[in-house]
Formats: sequence, C-alpha cells, structure tokens
Amino acid sequence: MALQFELLKTHGSARRGRLTTAHGVVETPIFMPVGTVGTVKAMRPDLLKTELGAQIILGNTYHLFLRPGHELVAKMGGLQRFANWDGPILTDSGGFQVFSLAKLRTLTEDGVTFQSPLDGAKHHLTPELSTHIQHALNANITMCFDECTPHPATHTQAAESMRLSMRWARRSRDAFVDRPGFGQFGIQQGSLYPDLRAESTAKLVEIGFDGYAIGGLAVGETPDELHEAIPMAASLLPTDKPRYLMGVGYPSDMVKAVLAGVDMFDCVLPTRNARNGMAFIRDAERGGVLKIGHAEHKASDLPLDPTCTCHTCAHYTRAYVHHVHKEDEILGHMLMTHHNLAHYLTLMADMRAALDAGTVENFAREVLPLIR
Repeated sequence: MALQFELLKTHGSARRGRLTTAHGVVETPIFMPVGTVGTVKAMRPDLLKTELGAQIILGNTYHLFLRPGHELVAKMGGLQRFANWDGPILTDSGGFQVFSLAKLRTLTEDGVTFQSPLDGAKHHLTPELSTHIQHALNANITMCFDECTPHPATHTQAAESMRLSMRWARRSRDAFVDRPGFGQFGIQQGSLYPDLRAESTAKLVEIGFDGYAIGGLAVGETPDELHEAIPMAASLLPTDKPRYLMGVGYPSDMVKAVLAGVDMFDCVLPTRNARNGMAFIRDAERGGVLKIGHAEHKASDLPLDPTCTCHTCAHYTRAYVHHVHKEDEILGHMLMTHHNLAHYLTLMADMRAALDAGTVENFAREVLPLIR
C-alpha cells in the first residue's frame, strides 16, 4: 500500500481526515512547518514535535539538491535521520524555486536549465531527476515537478503552462518508485481560470496520484481573487484523496481554505515573519499581529499573546522579547518562531477539534475576527 487516507468526517465542504505514512500518522487539517534546507529555521526538531505538536514538515528538492546534495543525504540514511526528525516529510519538487529564478533559467519541454545562485554552476532539472532526488531524500510525500504559472497570465499563457506541467506530471509519475507508506501528489495548475483548473484535474486524475495539490496561487493575486480561486480549485479535486494548498498563507487564509475543503498547508510566513519581528496573535484590536520591535513593548510585562500557552508566552515578557529582538540575538528569532508556529499549529488543532464536534463554522466565525 502507498499512502493511506481516511476521510473521518465532513461538515459542509470542510473535511477531517487521517493520512498514514511509513513515518507516522498525520491528522488533517494540518499545517506543515517549512524546513527548506532540512531545518525549520530557529527550531529544534524535537521541540517541533513534543512542544508544538507538529506532525509533518516540508523540505525542498531544489535547495537540498544544491547543498548538501541528495547523494549525501541518502548516504546519511535519508532526511529523517540526517535532520533528526523521525516523522513524515513532504518535499516540494523545486518547481516554485525555478519559477522564482526567472532571470537565471531556461525552460524547455525536457526540463529547466538554471544557474545556481550559490556558485554560478549550471544544472538541468527534469521531472525524472526531481523525482529521483526526492526518493533519495526519503520523502514520504513526493511532489511532481511542475511549472508555477506566473501572475497575471492570459488564458493562453496559463493553458500552455498548465499543459506543460501535466506532461511533466506524467513523467514524474512514471519515475516514482512506489513503496509502502510513501506516495506522490499531483499539482493542479490553471491560474485563476476554472476551465483550466478542471482540465488540469482531469489529467491528473487520469494519471492517478496519492494526493492532489492546488498550485499556482499566492503568487501575486489579490486576496479576493485568492479566496475565490481556492473553493473553485478545491471543489474539483477527488474527495477520497488528501488536498494540499501550496504556499498559503496567513492564518485567516487557512481557516477559510479548511471551510472550502483543503486538508494540508505550508507557508514560510510564521518563521520568516518571526525573524522580522512579527508575532501572530489572537487579538482583534491589533488585527491579529504584534510587531515586537515597536517601542510600546519595551517595558511591557505581558506575554506576546495572553491567549497563548506556548513556551514563549508562558515564560517571557514582551519586554524581554523586544530586547533580544532589538539586539538581534538568535534567541529572539527562536522565541518568536516558537510562538508563531504554535499559533499556526494550535489553530489547525482547534479546527480539527471543531470538526470533530461539528462546530467548525461557529469556531471560524469566532476566530476569524481575531487573526490576520
């Protein structure tokens, strides 16, 4: 058996599920902390699991291919042993990074030739190589190689990009090595066009994947466009497989996407914004965020978020976190990151509990005014 997904309960379009992998069970809906280069920045792997309740993390094919190299990771026993994380891992195929390197790459039917930003060396990444790298990394969930369609895109541009990604999806699937507890997700593309999203879904389902992702969003569209596209895209995907919304987003985005039928999320915002001094909190008056560098926190004995029970909020004042942030101490990044990931993971745990209780819509109405 590959990955096993069980749909436990539904409430409207919202779904409560369970994904079983070779390295553990993932209860959905779930947020996946981003560990791009084999580490979730400013976090120890054991604390991710024991204190924050993280169930699955994300690594990146492109970055780990460039350094330290997938051969080394494989020699070390795979990314779980290399990074001291014994839970499930999903690896992004590198398609988004290739998209972001538009000035340094050449795209053809075969794949993408790009120049490494590390040393200038040229590399050629194909669907087959991306899949092979993810196998070497020992990813429980391998993502098919795709082109992330830029925004804005005309219907013609989006169609050409999507159809290239679908041809690459077929090649990615052919290259995938099936193993018990491991699987591969296809990535739906099509920009904001419902007919292209439907065509993409039909092609992916024909190929047959263990799960399906919504790609090509959060690349510049407006919030209104995003929240119109997510329900449309999610509604097209099979109901018996996990659904993953890639790279989205703010806490409120995730709540709305769960209501639209999405199961899995990843985003760099909680870790990146932590390093930049932004804490996500449940506070309507502050719009769900607290900027710890502001002078108002210099002598505050409050925690970052009085409603939060994470280690940072239980043991440190805003005054202290403000101080270490201003001094650019590494501890400041650690404390803020710990809190922000707790905010995201607790929000998803609360959504699961509300789904179990049949009160998810009430919970969403209560929490959405409090968060960003």
